[in-house]
Amino acid sequence: MANLRRTKGLSLQQLAEISDVSPAAIHKIERSGMVPTITTLLKLAAALGVSVSYFVEEGETPPEPVHYTPADQRPRVYTSHKGLSLSGITGSYQKFQTAAAIARMAPGASSGEKALRHAGEELVHVLSGEVSFRVNSRDYILKAGDSLQFDGNLPHHWENKSKMPVQLIWIACRNRD
Repeated sequence: MANLRRTKGLSLQQLAEISDVSPAAIHKIERSGMVPTITTLLKLAAALGVSVSYFVEEGETPPEPVHYTPADQRPRVYTSHKGLSLSGITGSYQKFQTAAAIARMAPGASSGEKALRHAGEELVHVLSGEVSFRVNSRDYILKAGDSLQFDGNLPHHWENKSKMPVQLIWIACRNRD
């Protein structure tokens, strides 16, 4: 990614501003120090003018069209949001258009002051607790059993305003290349 960023004439800080991904996170991704979330990949791909598949190494053997994730082997998914932990439940972007995780959101956790925007769609389903979402200036209070799906290009924000943790299934769907 660093070569592409430099080819486009962008500094770390410039790419951070365009993509709304922190310079530290971009640096870690470029150094293979962390695996980005689908949301981060979508933001970086849009900012650099490439598809998400650009970031995926093509292996010699295509992956199978089936992916199984045992409950005790869910990979940890990087997120820069404090108080949010994600455990992956989906396969590689080489084969699939969707990324999903079991999310645990601590009391007081939020997406930050700046509204999020990115390509693709999101779907959240609350397993337990209560979480607030603001999508395109409309507020939603989601409780256990509730779901919310929205276009990622709409400005959105989330926050756990309660004193209890929230558990969700969080799904991000990228646009077809």
